[in-house]
Amino acid sequence: MKTITLLVMGVLAQAQPAERLGTVSFEVSCAPAEQVHFNRGVALLHDFWYQEARRQFEDIAKADPSCAMAHWGVAMSLFHQIWDRPDEATVAQGLKEMQAAQAHPAKSARERAYVAALRGFYQSDRRDYQSRIEAYSRAMGKLFRAYPNDTDAGAFYALSLLAAQAPTDDTLKLNHQAMAVLEPLFATYPDHPGVVHYIIHACDTPALAHEGLTAARHYGEIAASAPHAVHMPGHIFSRLGLWQADIDANLGSVAASHEAEARKQSGAMDQFHSDDFLLYAYLQSGEEARAKAVLAESDAAIDRFESMPDMGEHYMTGMFPYYRTKLRIFFDLEMRDWNSAEARTAIENAPPQTQTLTYWARTVAAGHLHHAGQAQADLREYDSLIEKIKQGRDAYLAQSTGIKIQRGEMLAWIAFAQGKSAEALKQMRQSADLQDKVGQGEVDIPAREMLADMLLELKLPQEALTEYKKASSLSPNRFNGLLNAGMAAEAADDKAQAESYYATLMQITHNGAQSTRPEFEHIKSVIASSKLALK
Repeated sequence: MKTITLLVMGVLAQAQPAERLGTVSFEVSCAPAEQVHFNRGVALLHDFWYQEARRQFEDIAKADPSCAMAHWGVAMSLFHQIWDRPDEATVAQGLKEMQAAQAHPAKSARERAYVAALRGFYQSDRRDYQSRIEAYSRAMGKLFRAYPNDTDAGAFYALSLLAAQAPTDDTLKLNHQAMAVLEPLFATYPDHPGVVHYIIHACDTPALAHEGLTAARHYGEIAASAPHAVHMPGHIFSRLGLWQADIDANLGSVAASHEAEARKQSGAMDQFHSDDFLLYAYLQSGEEARAKAVLAESDAAIDRFESMPDMGEHYMTGMFPYYRTKLRIFFDLEMRDWNSAEARTAIENAPPQTQTLTYWARTVAAGHLHHAGQAQADLREYDSLIEKIKQGRDAYLAQSTGIKIQRGEMLAWIAFAQGKSAEALKQMRQSADLQDKVGQGEVDIPAREMLADMLLELKLPQEALTEYKKASSLSPNRFNGLLNAGMAAEAADDKAQAESYYATLMQITHNGAQSTRPEFEHIKSVIASSKLALK
């Protein structure tokens, strides 16, 4: 039976049987018997298994009430960097833990520096989140410079840099800064879960995805017990169009979620993020039946969780409407089922940022169908929801580059439906140019591919082909990108390029063996004609 091996102050020690979270050595001055448990808690933090980390640190605090760092660990488990921003209640809870940490001062200057950095984030004052996270990141940078051999300090500092990226930031400056910290650490500590995990996050953009591939292939191996860790390689595999690897990673994550639930651990609801990636990868691979199965399985799992009496307290429950919305929308759009996408209705009482997805999809579909009036009405609903977001706790989302790109796409499809081709192309090109800088969403339809689609529908195949090529360089091996690039090449009378795109599509879909899409008949006829011509 395999075990997780945690490094404790240079001595190898075995923790819970069959548990693999990565290798961590975080020296603390708490009771010696708690060292292995503390290492496990830090590994759980790095794996974003926050609920289990909190339980671990609370157990340490009970066993050793004078362990200041146990309270630091609990407060860190409340601090979901990259994922979300803590609300007032969470900040108050975190501050309470930091006060408990300072009530029994840590016995080393290094530990006191960790406590001070996090206390600064949770401090009760009028600063906004951006000011808090930037101050925390500066404190962690200072800590890492003071203790350059502290791998966890380096990893947490790199994570703080990524978390400090402002919603309006359209550069990759902080990604590069994080990688400058992480790459030397990875060379020395390749099994450290934070180092490997945060490299993947830093590289989760088309421009850097290749730099994260080695870490992606390694993370699921060293932290096979953590559902989120097993899923994370899919971020890089998806960026690079490595669909089978993406599918394998996310199937593994779903299995790890089920295994965690069987052990009565949290983590079972991590499967929905994996389902998002699975649906997308199956659709790119021409496996529509498996994509539909993901929809059904995800629905059944959400129904089961929502029926549990204590689910209202779980921080993931707010994401259920999102996954019910997102998966269906993307199935419709990727299958180019414009009528179904246009007919989707927003889930009542879902958060406004979730409802915006529905109206975005409806507008894209209405644009393709040339239903200008419907597209305009959907934009009005979308804008009304953005105003609601501005009034809520997630107001920062309304200012994000993602919203700017999304709304630009909607304006483009409205103009397209109105027959205003020049305006449509201008709006879509602006969205594509911005998205090229910051990277498309994790599983998303590239704006530049939409631009190419418009050009193809406007019977400008050569111009469309240029845009499909650029879209493919940033988002490779997308089913519709390859299919329509082949169509554009055919329309431009470039048979060689058409055959090349179709051949790639056949390769990533295993010759369309699992697909019912009628386009494969045409693709196969083109390839067969080419082979006959060569004889």
